[in-house]
Amino acid sequence: MSATPRHTRAPRTITLLGATGSVGASTIDLIRREGSGLVPQVVTAHRNATALATLARAVGARVAVVADPAAYGELKDALSGSGIEAAAGDAALVEAAQRPADLVLAAITGAAGLKPTLAAIERGATVALANKESLVCAGALFMRRAAAASATVLPVDSEHNAIFQALGAGQRRDVRRIIVTASGGPFRTWTAEQIRAATPQQALRHPNWSMGRKITIDSATMMNKGLEVIEAHHLFALTPDQIDVLVHPQSIVHGIVEFADGSLVAQMGATDMRIPIAHCLAWPDRIPDAAPRLDLVALGRLDFEAPDPQRFPALALARAALEQGGAAPTVLNAANEIAVEAFLAGRLNFMGIAGLVEETLAAAAARGISAEPDSADAALGVDHVSRELALTLLPEIAAKAC
Repeated sequence: MSATPRHTRAPRTITLLGATGSVGASTIDLIRREGSGLVPQVVTAHRNATALATLARAVGARVAVVADPAAYGELKDALSGSGIEAAAGDAALVEAAQRPADLVLAAITGAAGLKPTLAAIERGATVALANKESLVCAGALFMRRAAAASATVLPVDSEHNAIFQALGAGQRRDVRRIIVTASGGPFRTWTAEQIRAATPQQALRHPNWSMGRKITIDSATMMNKGLEVIEAHHLFALTPDQIDVLVHPQSIVHGIVEFADGSLVAQMGATDMRIPIAHCLAWPDRIPDAAPRLDLVALGRLDFEAPDPQRFPALALARAALEQGGAAPTVLNAANEIAVEAFLAGRLNFMGIAGLVEETLAAAAARGISAEPDSADAALGVDHVSRELALTLLPEIAAKAC
């Protein structure tokens, strides 16, 4: 009897925007396992030219792009003799996203990912979206452009991918609500006083997930869950009151859909990003053994609790920004990025992160920054002004938060 082939689908070409981050690393692991089934065409990074060149050579990419033009020389030298094309700069990132590929995995962190991700959407690509800021900064614009171009958006975030899978159990008209789960982060059981004194090193010790520094801090503040609520609103066309959050410390149930008849359909899996990434890479098929299998007997129990708005005010700030609409989510995201950077640099204490975001939202509203961005440039313009506002407010908030 002949061996069963690992996969029978045709090879799929891939552009990987953000190849050197944590999502990129998990994706590369899956690509290497699948062999000829997944064929990288383009890989990009922010400025780590040496790592990108090594990666491009290893996976046989045709093009490698660094966003930082200052890293171009290093990238070109590192790729010398490989036949791999080197490019640099924001325009090169956009051009990379527009190149033909069966799937674009958008994993650039922050607002910097907006333009290249939109470029992929506008050519009608299938986009596996790991850049939540594209939806937070310009969600309405993003989904309109996707619909106009007949693009397919596949959510990579574990929670949204779980919801996407669970929605397949029924008709959209029968969806009552969705529940996005949160681990609670490293400070789930800490008192408010303990949280106030938390250090960056403590905040970066996530109990379940291995992620990049920025998203790990967002998990500790629960801002990450707030951003995911905004993202879910756009991805699934749900009203804010149809999106709930539950703290689930085991991080095994990643998302739940409640249907009109009272049925709750949940997606479960190990705390491994390769599961949602693999789901997107092979969709509508599946990659066998993408991650270790879940042992429910060994797990023993699943716990759920309501989030605490007093100790974790960032979630309420994000919900308020979603309700306000317009430019508020864009301001929220920009201020949060500045606040997280300041915390990691020791310029702001942990509770000051939410404080700076709240004050920046108020200052932006007072300045009349309220219109919903109608283009990528408009969204990035709001992002820039909001960052400047946050930086101006930072000394005052840092002194207040002490």
